[in-house]
This record gives sequence, C-alpha cells and structure tokens, in this order.
Amino acid sequence: MGSDQIGGRFYPPKPKDVYFFATCLIDQFVPEAGLDAVRLLEREGINVHYLEQQTCCGQPAYSSGFPDEARAVALQQLNLFTKPWPVVIPSGSCGGMICKHYPSLFADDPKLHSKALELASRVYELTEFLVHIVNFKHQDLGPDCTVALHTSCHARREMGAHETSIALLESLNNVNIVQQDRIEECCGFGGTFAIRYPEISEAIVTDKVASIKASGANQVISADCGCLLNISGRAAKQDEMAGRTAPSLKGEHIATFLWKRTSQEII
Repeated sequence: MGSDQIGGRFYPPKPKDVYFFATCLIDQFVPEAGLDAVRLLEREGINVHYLEQQTCCGQPAYSSGFPDEARAVALQQLNLFTKPWPVVIPSGSCGGMICKHYPSLFADDPKLHSKALELASRVYELTEFLVHIVNFKHQDLGPDCTVALHTSCHARREMGAHETSIALLESLNNVNIVQQDRIEECCGFGGTFAIRYPEISEAIVTDKVASIKASGANQVISADCGCLLNISGRAAKQDEMAGRTAPSLKGEHIATFLWKRTSQEII
C-alpha cells in the first residue's frame, strides 16, 4: 500500500512502530492523557516507543525570543529519534514547533537543517495520525453528551489539527458537538504569554469560558493540554468564587475522551 497525499502532505500506511513524544505538560500535569494516547495506538497494533531522554520541544524559549536556548533544547530531540518511524505528538502546539520551526532554527547548519527537515516530515499530531494513518473507527460506548472542541492556535494554524479533532468527535454517535462563538480565538494561555501578561491572559480566558458555556456544552475537549488546563482552571476558579461544589465546565484531553468512549473504561 502506498502513501496518500492529503492537503499537500503525504501520509504513509499504518506503521508497526512509532515514537511517542509526550510533551512537558502531559508528562508533568496530565500523564493520564499520555497513557490514553498510547493505549489508543497500541490497540491499533502499533508498537509505541517512549524514549526517556526526550525533553521539551523548545517552544517556550523560542516564542519568548531566545533562539539560541531553543536551539540547544531542540538539538536534543533532533538527535534522538534515529529510526525512520513516525513521531506521534498529543499536542498540535509541540507538533507545530518541530514541523514548522525546527528547520528555520537550524537553517545556518546544512547538516542539522537536513536532519530537521527529515524529522519534521515524520512528525504527526495525534488526531492527524489517528484520522489519516490509522483510519480510526470504533463504536461509541458512552452515554449521550454535549461537548465543545477547543483547538490551540498552533494546532489550528500550523498543523490543521482542528479538522482531524472534529472528525474524530463526529465519528462518535452519542456525542453532540456544539460550537462556541469566535471558535478560532486564543484561550489566553500562549505558553509564557500567560505568565508575562497575566491580566490580559485572564481576560481572554474568561471570555473563552463564557463562550463555551453559552454554547450549551458542559464539557470542553482539546488536543492541547496547555489550553485545556487554562480553560478548565479558569472555570474551576469561577466555581470556587461562586461557591459551587460541582464543576460547571469539565475539561478533558481528546485522547482520554476517545479512550473512555471506545473502551470499557467509561466514567
């Protein structure tokens, strides 16, 4: 079976082996999302290889204007994934960094530039991989629910992963998907932006939470944990200030959402 070309990108047949790049946020804050992503891949008969030497993709330093520091971090990943296997990343933000920005980071070194281009060619955001390479199709075992999808800015604009995320949700018969106003707008996280400009970030995420709640959704799904933590964290803070004991807006990574609804681990 040959490769398919979709939207200008070539997709290979389903491989026997993949590398899994977990991301810092999943590793440190939402490990269950990473484990569920691995379960989704292994259920498809794919051997998942997690290299413990992996670190950050370098995006925080890069987006903060420190290319030399970003390059040093990126070099660790550049020399790590040596076998010609796909690299699956449960984050369009980190995927976009490697695919779109590693080549420019190493543009002045022909050898490293070539390696960056080669690595970028086999990096796939998780939902992109599930849709275009795995051809994900599983019965929805969960109850009826109404959810809103939030896609990170990098996943939407650099990876096109909003299309594959929505395709996966639409494949679940018992899931009603609603769209919030200004769906393309940032949640206010922006990596280090939320730390450098907390007041602006809070205003943006407050507006985002209001838009999602107004859509009628009681749960927000995202393929990027930075956005997810920001949105669900702001909603939780509002609940606390209002004296609510039950969460008014739950958040879940799409890997966990898919795994629960298509396995027997429904909660």
